[in-house]
Amino acid sequence: MEMISNACLQRFKAINDVKDILSGKWKIMIIASLSVFGEKRYTELQRIIDGIGTKMLSKELQELEINGLIKRTVMDTKPVTVKYELTAYGSTLKPIIDEMASWGSQHRVKVIQEIAEK
Repeated sequence: MEMISNACLQRFKAINDVKDILSGKWKIMIIASLSVFGEKRYTELQRIIDGIGTKMLSKELQELEINGLIKRTVMDTKPVTVKYELTAYGSTLKPIIDEMASWGSQHRVKVIQEIAEK
């Protein structure tokens, strides 16, 4: 059995950390939405992210806030308005999100071509 180097193990741990922070069906879409559209109110996010329920959006936003990726701002309005935006730290994920979008587009084209060839 081949020994795995410490550097490799550390790399896998780092990948696992990212997976744990961004896990779930919606977190990446929330980050992508805030990255593309900037600061958004809760209801705007709910409209942008098709299919997400109110409880799930609240839960995911809370977890992203705990991890320092988004900032929640309660506005002094009636009724109360809550806005969300990426923090500077959350914005460091933008190149990763952009790369995922690029890969996803290429993959979709590849799959469609393969189906058409059958």
